[in-house]
Amino acid sequence: MKRSEVNAIMGQAAELIAAHGFCLPPFAWWSPEAFRARGQQAARVVEARLGWDITDYGQGDFDRVGLALFTLRNGRMPDLRAGGGMCYAEKLLISREGQLSPMHRHIVKAEDIINRGGATLAVELYGSDAAGGFARDRGGTVWCDGIARPFAPGEVIRLAPGESVTLMPGDWHAFWGEGGDVLVGEVSTVNDDLTDNVFCEPLGRFAEIEEDEAPRHLLVSDYETWLG
Repeated sequence: MKRSEVNAIMGQAAELIAAHGFCLPPFAWWSPEAFRARGQQAARVVEARLGWDITDYGQGDFDRVGLALFTLRNGRMPDLRAGGGMCYAEKLLISREGQLSPMHRHIVKAEDIINRGGATLAVELYGSDAAGGFARDRGGTVWCDGIARPFAPGEVIRLAPGESVTLMPGDWHAFWGEGGDVLVGEVSTVNDDLTDNVFCEPLGRFAEIEEDEAPRHLLVSDYETWLG
């Protein structure tokens, strides 16, 4: 992805988020220079990989396969392993109409995917085989707002604003906006996008960025390169 495209997507995302009355934290608007100037003050933001995350999954076609996210908070994996402390995470996602977030599962993370507003969120589901692999012939059961929802292999459940689905490790899922763009909430156990995403097809989790202009705000995948 070109940096100019990433900058434009950030601007569009900010407008949609504001239109739904949601406010991002102050660090969402820091420039790269502001991050550097804050140094140790920003260390936890960087360590937890909080902030903007815009990806085309390495496919080079963001409008077709992609997702814009903002990680609002993220706990610590040692706390999760110990069973106490900051064991949770929260994200805000924008799923555009017809834009696929491709089929994947998580190894550790359990998550609630919540339609916070906009159009319908379509979620396609499959079960896992005994080794956790993608199984075209397996369904399962998820929870939708506390109600058990059995699903057949490849069934698409549709979430209206206010509705949610709870996905456990091993629940294969893909999703997209249907009938318009959707503001999506994700509440989960500790998030680790470096190691905890297993895709059905070989994909890259983060976009490769072509620097054709200066970044408006940094992506979480920029932190190591831009901040050291």
